[in-house]
Amino acid sequence: MPELFREIGHCVTAPQGFRAGAVACGIKSDALSRDLAILASDVPCVAAGTFTTSTTRAAPVIVCQERLQQGRAQAVIVNSGNANCATGEQGLRDAYHMAELLAASLGIDERLVLCSSTGIIGRKLPMEKIEAGVQQIKLSREGGNIFAEGIMTTDTRPKRLALEFEIEGRIVRLGGVTKGAGMIYPNMATMLCYLTTDAAIEHGWLLSELRAAVSDSFNMMAMDGDMSTNDTCVLFANGLAGNTPLNARHPDAGTFRAALRHLTQYLAREMARDGEGATKLMTVHVRGGRDTDDARKAARAITLSPLWQCALAGGDPNWGRIVAALGACGCALQQDSYDIFIGDVQLVSGGVAAQYDQEAARAAMAGHEVAIGIDLHLGNGEATAWGCDLTHGYIDENTLYTR
Repeated sequence: MPELFREIGHCVTAPQGFRAGAVACGIKSDALSRDLAILASDVPCVAAGTFTTSTTRAAPVIVCQERLQQGRAQAVIVNSGNANCATGEQGLRDAYHMAELLAASLGIDERLVLCSSTGIIGRKLPMEKIEAGVQQIKLSREGGNIFAEGIMTTDTRPKRLALEFEIEGRIVRLGGVTKGAGMIYPNMATMLCYLTTDAAIEHGWLLSELRAAVSDSFNMMAMDGDMSTNDTCVLFANGLAGNTPLNARHPDAGTFRAALRHLTQYLAREMARDGEGATKLMTVHVRGGRDTDDARKAARAITLSPLWQCALAGGDPNWGRIVAALGACGCALQQDSYDIFIGDVQLVSGGVAAQYDQEAARAAMAGHEVAIGIDLHLGNGEATAWGCDLTHGYIDENTLYTR
């Protein structure tokens, strides 16, 4: 990690003025599993979000998109175990009611409350359980880690991080949590993700920086090629650090930008690492693309190839799967000029098989993290994507999901 940042605890409640908590209220079949979570700021925040591009978006996504048009928010309520999607007008009413319950509990303007849901599609929310759960949750400055657990579904562990750095000589903090282990193929962010900071930031710049960070992190991570109906990523900035509001002209804008990229890319990697049934994290770096878009297209194509994901699961350096995915992705490519590496082992040189040690190639695929390098030798485009292997565990998870 760059010396510019220092990792600290409590993730989304690390910044000044944020409190969180979670409780098990019976939405999930496991009665002991936390399934309702709340994150709130002591003061209204400048806020921005990115969301699923699916045309079957869930009711809470509609509510968030509507309310974030004002560029402000103060709290979010999240349930897991039920997506509140394909639930019609009742689902939309329930999403608004979730926000209303939290607003009343906190004594704040309902229009400043967002809501999210994740879980099984097509089931109505058990609103009586949610209402009881809101009353049970105790918010605290130490509650960030519990919040991270309350938003999980098939995740095996929470994904969370907080950073501390300086803006104008003042200590500023940035925290984040995410959930997501399957149905991951973003065209905005992916999963559910909540980011908090006590920095003061102008809304226009906040939105543009969030979109840029998402593009280089969550939009470069894939698990299975399926897009969720509930994808949400929201960044809250409450300004309690007391700095001059950040914008593109601020001398410390680059510091915040770097911190945000570090945080979102860390969370993206952890999501890929925790894919359903996954045993290996795959990092694909493409250089020499005709342009950045081409490099991104090539990198993502490798993470999304089920044939290569299966080879990865078995530790088989069958680089022909990479060649096939690369050629089909639509990026500019010359058949006699591209190179492919697994770790430090070069498998393809100038578009043809290189002389390499098969055992060294297998060893490069044997660990829990596997790096694939591709050089297209066409330009300056570079991109990195993250994915995971495809195992029997993924099938097992998704044949029993609604039971």
